[in-house]
Amino acid sequence: MNSPANLATLGRVFYGGSIAAMGVLTMIYRDVPYMLLPPNHAWLTEHVVAVYVVGALLLVAGVAIVAGRRIAAVSVVLGTALLLIFCFYFLPYELTGSRNYRLFGDWENAAKELALAGGAFVLAGNYQRRAVRLGAVLFALTIISFGIDHFLYARQAADYIPAWIPNHLFWMYPTGAVLLCSGLAILLSIRVRLFATLLGSMIFIWVLILHIPRALAERLGDGGGEVISLLLALAYCGTAWWIAGSKKGLYSYKSYL
Repeated sequence: MNSPANLATLGRVFYGGSIAAMGVLTMIYRDVPYMLLPPNHAWLTEHVVAVYVVGALLLVAGVAIVAGRRIAAVSVVLGTALLLIFCFYFLPYELTGSRNYRLFGDWENAAKELALAGGAFVLAGNYQRRAVRLGAVLFALTIISFGIDHFLYARQAADYIPAWIPNHLFWMYPTGAVLLCSGLAILLSIRVRLFATLLGSMIFIWVLILHIPRALAERLGDGGGEVISLLLALAYCGTAWWIAGSKKGLYSYKSYL
């Protein structure tokens, strides 16, 4: 990247493009991406028109973000919608409808949805400072949770590492450490630009060597899970790079007091 501004622009395009693509997949598969609603959302998929409306709204929001049109309004509305889903759908489901809510890993999809909400708020940029700080906190907390997952479930997740990379289990720990340290740095406003750039770059490497090959190998009838995982990673990368490229220390606590 030639400048922080270019990094932020690429991050915005990555995030918005991912949201738009999720909208397209929602309409293609007539179901919302697996992490946007908990498993008990059959009531929505029974109404095809409602699913198409959700997909269209995601598509419009993503295109607006990519195009740089009314970013503040679109990002705040998208982030608020995703945060409300987390609060009023994921939390009740995990606490009352899931038998494994005490297991840290059982909250993974809820954390993924919350990370997208954080990314949307972050993109509000200079226009909605408190929304930006909220987004940075939400994103940082979920990145920290993903780091913890890498340590708690290292053996289970090691098989996701491409076969051509040796010592699968070993790599779970340094990647988990980068996630933890980056999330803490963003949360505590410590060398944010450095750690956010590192975080986004690491996730982008995952996109290239892990997610793209898995998405290409997925059959069309498999529901698009691997493609959604690819888009999620690209959205996280975009959020991190937007944070890294933002100006005037927007992620300092002092800016939001």
